[in-house]
Amino acid sequence: MLHLTKPFFLLLCLVVSGECRKHGHRVRRWTGTVESEKHGTSLTKKPPDVTKSRKMKTEHLLRVDDHDFTMRPAFGGPAIPVGVDVQVESLDSISEVDMDFTMTLYLRHYWKDERLSFTSSTNKSMTFDGRLVKKIWVPDVFFVHSKRSFIHDTTTDNIMLRVFPDGHVLYSLRVTVTAACNMDFSRFPLDSQTCSLELESYAYTDEDLMLYWKSGDESLSTDDRISLSQFLIQKFHTTSRLAFYSSTGWYNRLYINFTLRRHIFFFLLQTYFPATLMVMLSWVSFWIDRRAVPARVSLGITTVLTMSTIITGVNASMPRVSYIKAVDIYLWVSFVFVFLSVLEYAAVNYLSTVQDRRERKMRERARSQSLPCTCGISQTRTMTMLDGTYSEADTNSLAGYTEEPMVPEEEQDEMHEVPEKPEHMVVHLSVSSESTTTKKKKSLRGLNIIQNTHAIDKYSRMIFPGSYIFFNLIYWSVYC
Repeated sequence: MLHLTKPFFLLLCLVVSGECRKHGHRVRRWTGTVESEKHGTSLTKKPPDVTKSRKMKTEHLLRVDDHDFTMRPAFGGPAIPVGVDVQVESLDSISEVDMDFTMTLYLRHYWKDERLSFTSSTNKSMTFDGRLVKKIWVPDVFFVHSKRSFIHDTTTDNIMLRVFPDGHVLYSLRVTVTAACNMDFSRFPLDSQTCSLELESYAYTDEDLMLYWKSGDESLSTDDRISLSQFLIQKFHTTSRLAFYSSTGWYNRLYINFTLRRHIFFFLLQTYFPATLMVMLSWVSFWIDRRAVPARVSLGITTVLTMSTIITGVNASMPRVSYIKAVDIYLWVSFVFVFLSVLEYAAVNYLSTVQDRRERKMRERARSQSLPCTCGISQTRTMTMLDGTYSEADTNSLAGYTEEPMVPEEEQDEMHEVPEKPEHMVVHLSVSSESTTTKKKKSLRGLNIIQNTHAIDKYSRMIFPGSYIFFNLIYWSVYC
């Protein structure tokens, strides 16, 4: 039995060893084929770019952990130049009350940091989002005189970082900023305003960081579709200068300047035309009878109150400045014209009252004396004479008689003894024909109309319009 077991065990070992040799040969043949294929492709394709390798992390590629990015590039050496360019996306609003403006822009920075250089056979750049910004050094640019500003974050933070193999960096972000603008309203609303957005490094002086416009005037670009409802954008331009702080030193400061000219048509419709119409409406009272007190008083008060409302509405939308604006001059002069028309009627009414009182006293004095003989005189002429309004014809008819003074009743008896000729007077007065009565009535009506129109109203009809036209000529020639 032992003799049969040994040959069988030897035979099994030979079979197993033969199968292992066959399997090893097949494995070597398959791997050899793959290596030959790889060797063939290496001759036709370019070497792999390390920037596109999925196995290498960004921190390892840029060696972020190998450097201290809390310090600026070339720390201890010359100032690092940082170029800036801006693309204005929109000019959102201009506020006269708050004296500020709101602008949305793309702010881009350019500098070189050799610590971020990497090896790339294709010389292609790498683009990152805002997560890498917190791990490297970036310029600390801020907006001078800004009130509010924020970086847009929909749907993610609008920040882009692009690194080139030689270490050049492009840092771009989308910002909306509200900044102060010192406006001069002395010519409002016929004014032009110049505002500026100022950029400056917060920590680094000109010895550490040199901030400059990357392409000069071409560093600022705007959208042609930018427009405002009340302003016409005339010009955008850039400037730069040094700013000095007594406690920290000199800093490079960049300026984005733009000039705005206000549209006047809105204010012509809302302010100037209503004020002019109110002034012209106040002149209507000069053609109203001076005895129509309710009509003229109500017209004057209405125009005065309307002008007050216009002035209040304009000042409500303006800052409380301590100097006089152009619109204030026009509105207050118009208000003075309206107010003077009310004072003019007050003067006319007072003088008319004084004149009527004087005539009333004269009539009462005439009635208290003896009445003249009215024999043969029509009733119309008699009442006219009693009222003290004599026509030229009446004066001529009585030219041949002298006025005799009134005497007391005691002396009248003695006078009756003296022979007089009262018949002559009666005969003379009765000669007036009745045919001239209608002509005298017409002349008396015209005379009453002239007498009811006071002389001050006559002059006011010419002085007020002429003065206001002269004021408008001077005003628009100075401010336009």
